[in-house]
Amino acid sequence: MRITLLRRMSFVDLASLRIKYKSEKEIFLESSIERKEPISLFRKWLQDACETPEIIEPNAMCLATATKDAVPSARFVLLKDVTDDGFTFFTNYESRKADELAENPSVALAFYWLPLRRSVRIEGMAERISREASETYFHQRPRASQIGALASPQSKPIPNREFLDRKEKAIKEELGPDGVVPLPNWGGYLVRPKTIEFWQGQTNRLHDRIRFRKELGRNEAVDGTLLHQGEEGWVYERLAP
Repeated sequence: MRITLLRRMSFVDLASLRIKYKSEKEIFLESSIERKEPISLFRKWLQDACETPEIIEPNAMCLATATKDAVPSARFVLLKDVTDDGFTFFTNYESRKADELAENPSVALAFYWLPLRRSVRIEGMAERISREASETYFHQRPRASQIGALASPQSKPIPNREFLDRKEKAIKEELGPDGVVPLPNWGGYLVRPKTIEFWQGQTNRLHDRIRFRKELGRNEAVDGTLLHQGEEGWVYERLAP
Protein backbone atom coordinates (compact mmCIF):
# COMPACT_ATOMS: atom_id res chain seq x y z
CA MET A 1 0.00 0.00 0.00
CA ARG A 2 2.78 2.43 0.96
CA ILE A 3 4.76 1.64 -2.22
CA THR A 4 1.64 2.17 -4.36
CA LEU A 5 1.00 5.54 -2.71
CA LEU A 6 4.57 6.66 -3.29
CA ARG A 7 4.33 5.63 -6.94
CA ARG A 8 1.16 7.67 -7.36
CA MET A 9 2.77 10.69 -5.75
CA SER A 10 5.76 10.39 -8.06
CA PHE A 11 3.52 11.15 -11.06
CA VAL A 12 2.96 14.70 -9.78
CA ASP A 13 5.37 16.97 -11.65
CA LEU A 14 5.80 19.75 -9.10
CA ALA A 15 8.04 21.73 -11.45
CA SER A 16 5.18 22.11 -13.92
CA LEU A 17 2.51 23.18 -11.42
CA ARG A 18 1.51 26.79 -12.04
CA ILE A 19 -1.58 28.92 -12.35
CA LYS A 20 -2.44 32.06 -14.25
CA TYR A 21 -2.14 35.33 -12.39
CA LYS A 22 -3.19 38.82 -13.45
CA SER A 23 -3.11 39.97 -17.07
CA GLU A 24 -1.05 42.85 -18.42
CA LYS A 25 -4.18 44.99 -18.23
CA GLU A 26 -4.41 44.47 -14.44
CA ILE A 27 -1.02 45.67 -13.26
CA PHE A 28 -0.67 47.23 -9.81
CA LEU A 29 0.60 50.79 -10.20
CA GLU A 30 1.60 53.38 -7.63
CA SER A 31 -0.94 55.75 -9.20
CA SER A 32 -3.76 53.41 -8.12
CA ILE A 33 -2.90 53.94 -4.43
CA GLU A 34 -5.18 56.74 -3.24
CA ARG A 35 -3.32 57.49 -0.01
CA LYS A 36 0.38 56.82 -0.07
CA GLU A 37 0.46 54.92 3.22
CA PRO A 38 0.01 51.18 3.76
CA ILE A 39 -2.69 50.88 6.42
CA SER A 40 -5.51 52.26 4.27
CA LEU A 41 -4.29 50.19 1.31
CA PHE A 42 -4.21 47.07 3.51
CA ARG A 43 -7.77 47.74 4.64
CA LYS A 44 -8.86 48.05 1.01
CA TRP A 45 -7.19 44.78 0.02
CA LEU A 46 -8.59 43.03 3.10
CA GLN A 47 -12.07 44.29 2.23
CA ASP A 48 -11.63 42.93 -1.31
CA ALA A 49 -10.65 39.57 0.22
CA CYS A 50 -13.67 39.62 2.56
CA GLU A 51 -15.96 40.18 -0.42
CA THR A 52 -14.44 37.28 -2.39
CA PRO A 53 -16.53 34.14 -1.66
CA GLU A 54 -13.70 31.75 -2.54
CA ILE A 55 -11.61 33.13 0.34
CA ILE A 56 -12.91 31.31 3.42
CA GLU A 57 -10.79 33.07 6.07
CA PRO A 58 -9.53 36.38 4.70
CA ASN A 59 -8.03 37.31 8.08
CA ALA A 60 -5.85 34.18 8.28
CA MET A 61 -2.16 35.05 8.36
CA CYS A 62 1.13 33.28 8.82
CA LEU A 63 2.96 34.53 11.90
CA ALA A 64 6.72 33.98 11.99
CA THR A 65 8.66 34.35 15.23
CA ALA A 66 12.21 33.48 16.29
CA THR A 67 14.13 32.71 19.44
CA LYS A 68 16.87 34.98 20.74
CA ASP A 69 19.27 32.72 18.80
CA ALA A 70 17.34 33.38 15.58
CA VAL A 71 15.79 29.90 15.32
CA PRO A 72 12.53 30.56 13.40
CA SER A 73 9.08 29.05 13.65
CA ALA A 74 5.83 29.84 11.83
CA ARG A 75 2.14 29.10 12.21
CA PHE A 76 -1.22 30.45 11.10
CA VAL A 77 -3.28 32.73 13.34
CA LEU A 78 -6.21 35.09 12.78
CA LEU A 79 -5.96 38.85 12.50
CA LYS A 80 -8.52 40.34 14.89
CA ASP A 81 -7.95 44.07 14.51
CA VAL A 82 -6.11 46.55 12.33
CA THR A 83 -5.61 50.18 13.35
CA ASP A 84 -3.20 52.94 12.48
CA ASP A 85 -0.96 51.49 15.22
CA GLY A 86 -0.77 48.02 13.71
CA PHE A 87 -2.17 44.50 13.61
CA THR A 88 -3.61 42.54 16.55
CA PHE A 89 -3.85 38.78 17.13
CA PHE A 90 -4.57 36.70 20.25
CA THR A 91 -2.93 33.63 21.72
CA ASN A 92 -2.06 31.75 24.89
CA TYR A 93 0.72 33.58 26.72
CA GLU A 94 2.31 30.22 27.61
CA SER A 95 2.52 29.01 23.99
CA ARG A 96 5.70 28.58 22.00
CA LYS A 97 5.06 31.76 20.05
CA ALA A 98 4.61 33.71 23.29
CA ASP A 99 7.85 32.27 24.69
CA GLU A 100 9.69 33.34 21.54
CA LEU A 101 8.11 36.80 21.56
CA ALA A 102 9.31 37.27 25.13
CA GLU A 103 12.87 36.60 23.93
CA ASN A 104 12.64 38.34 20.57
CA PRO A 105 9.73 40.67 19.69
CA SER A 106 10.65 40.88 15.99
CA VAL A 107 7.96 39.20 13.89
CA ALA A 108 6.76 38.79 10.33
CA LEU A 109 3.20 38.36 9.08
CA ALA A 110 2.09 37.10 5.67
CA PHE A 111 -1.35 37.09 4.06
CA TYR A 112 -2.03 35.19 0.83
CA TRP A 113 -5.31 35.67 -1.02
CA LEU A 114 -4.96 33.25 -3.93
CA PRO A 115 -8.22 34.06 -5.81
CA LEU A 116 -7.12 37.72 -5.92
CA ARG A 117 -3.51 36.80 -6.76
CA ARG A 118 -2.42 39.06 -3.92
CA SER A 119 -0.19 38.81 -0.88
CA VAL A 120 0.85 41.20 1.89
CA ARG A 121 4.02 40.85 3.96
CA ILE A 122 4.52 42.75 7.22
CA GLU A 123 7.58 43.04 9.44
CA GLY A 124 7.60 44.72 12.81
CA MET A 125 7.74 44.46 16.58
CA ALA A 126 5.13 42.74 18.75
CA GLU A 127 3.99 43.91 22.15
CA ARG A 128 1.26 42.73 24.51
CA ILE A 129 -1.95 44.72 24.61
CA SER A 130 -3.58 45.58 27.93
CA ARG A 131 -5.22 42.92 30.06
CA GLU A 132 -8.46 44.91 29.91
CA ALA A 133 -8.50 44.83 26.10
CA SER A 134 -7.66 41.12 26.08
CA GLU A 135 -10.41 40.33 28.59
CA THR A 136 -12.98 42.33 26.63
CA TYR A 137 -12.22 40.40 23.46
CA PHE A 138 -12.01 37.06 25.29
CA HIS A 139 -15.56 37.38 26.58
CA GLN A 140 -16.83 38.34 23.12
CA ARG A 141 -15.76 34.94 21.82
CA PRO A 142 -18.18 31.99 21.71
CA ARG A 143 -18.39 30.38 25.16
CA ALA A 144 -17.13 27.09 23.78
CA SER A 145 -13.99 28.85 22.52
CA GLN A 146 -13.46 30.49 25.91
CA ILE A 147 -13.67 27.12 27.65
CA GLY A 148 -11.37 25.58 25.06
CA ALA A 149 -8.74 28.24 25.69
CA LEU A 150 -8.99 27.62 29.42
CA ALA A 151 -8.75 23.84 28.99
CA SER A 152 -5.75 23.76 26.64
CA PRO A 153 -2.16 24.14 27.88
CA GLN A 154 -1.13 25.32 24.44
CA SER A 155 2.12 23.93 22.99
CA LYS A 156 2.68 21.65 26.01
CA PRO A 157 2.84 17.84 25.62
CA ILE A 158 -0.33 16.01 26.72
CA PRO A 159 -0.92 12.25 27.10
CA ASN A 160 -3.85 11.91 24.67
CA ARG A 161 -6.97 13.58 23.22
CA GLU A 162 -9.07 12.38 26.14
CA PHE A 163 -6.99 14.60 28.44
CA LEU A 164 -8.46 17.70 26.76
CA ASP A 165 -11.96 16.28 26.70
CA ARG A 166 -11.83 15.56 30.43
CA LYS A 167 -10.56 19.05 31.21
CA GLU A 168 -13.26 20.63 29.09
CA LYS A 169 -15.94 18.53 30.80
CA ALA A 170 -14.62 19.41 34.27
CA ILE A 171 -14.65 23.14 33.47
CA LYS A 172 -18.22 22.95 32.16
CA GLU A 173 -19.35 21.12 35.30
CA GLU A 174 -17.59 23.61 37.57
CA LEU A 175 -18.94 26.73 35.84
CA GLY A 176 -22.40 25.45 35.05
CA PRO A 177 -24.36 26.81 32.08
CA ASP A 178 -24.09 30.49 33.04
CA GLY A 179 -20.81 30.85 34.91
CA VAL A 180 -18.34 33.44 33.61
CA VAL A 181 -15.29 31.79 32.09
CA PRO A 182 -12.18 33.22 33.80
CA LEU A 183 -9.49 34.67 31.56
CA PRO A 184 -6.58 32.20 31.36
CA ASN A 185 -2.99 33.31 30.74
CA TRP A 186 -4.11 34.46 27.33
CA GLY A 187 -4.33 37.73 25.43
CA GLY A 188 -3.45 39.89 22.49
CA TYR A 189 -0.35 41.17 20.76
CA LEU A 190 -0.09 44.32 18.69
CA VAL A 191 2.38 44.15 15.82
CA ARG A 192 3.70 47.65 15.09
CA PRO A 193 4.84 47.52 11.44
CA LYS A 194 8.16 48.74 10.15
CA THR A 195 7.68 47.49 6.59
CA ILE A 196 4.58 46.44 4.66
CA GLU A 197 4.92 44.97 1.17
CA PHE A 198 2.07 44.51 -1.30
CA TRP A 199 2.46 41.82 -3.98
CA GLN A 200 0.24 41.13 -6.96
CA GLY A 201 0.97 38.23 -9.28
CA GLN A 202 1.29 38.67 -13.04
CA THR A 203 1.03 35.78 -15.48
CA ASN A 204 4.32 36.78 -17.18
CA ARG A 205 5.98 36.48 -13.75
CA LEU A 206 6.83 40.20 -13.75
CA HIS A 207 4.96 40.48 -10.48
CA ASP A 208 4.16 43.84 -8.89
CA ARG A 209 5.80 44.54 -5.54
CA ILE A 210 5.41 47.85 -3.71
CA ARG A 211 6.98 48.19 -0.28
CA PHE A 212 6.26 50.82 2.35
CA ARG A 213 8.70 51.33 5.20
CA LYS A 214 9.30 53.66 8.10
CA GLU A 215 13.08 53.64 8.39
CA LEU A 216 15.77 54.87 6.03
CA GLY A 217 19.30 53.53 5.82
CA ARG A 218 22.24 55.70 6.77
CA ASN A 219 22.98 56.84 3.22
CA GLU A 220 19.43 56.72 1.88
CA ALA A 221 17.34 59.69 0.83
CA VAL A 222 13.99 60.20 -0.86
CA ASP A 223 14.87 60.94 -4.49
CA GLY A 224 11.51 60.60 -6.23
CA THR A 225 12.96 57.98 -8.57
CA LEU A 226 13.69 54.87 -6.54
CA LEU A 227 12.40 56.04 -3.17
CA HIS A 228 9.27 58.15 -2.79
CA GLN A 229 7.84 60.17 0.07
CA GLY A 230 4.54 58.81 1.31
CA GLU A 231 2.12 59.95 3.99
CA GLU A 232 2.07 59.48 7.77
CA GLY A 233 5.86 59.11 7.93
CA TRP A 234 6.08 56.30 5.36
CA VAL A 235 8.26 56.06 2.26
CA TYR A 236 7.63 53.62 -0.56
CA GLU A 237 9.47 51.93 -3.40
CA ARG A 238 8.90 49.37 -6.15
CA LEU A 239 10.87 46.13 -5.90
CA ALA A 240 11.86 43.84 -8.75
CA PRO A 241 10.02 40.48 -8.61
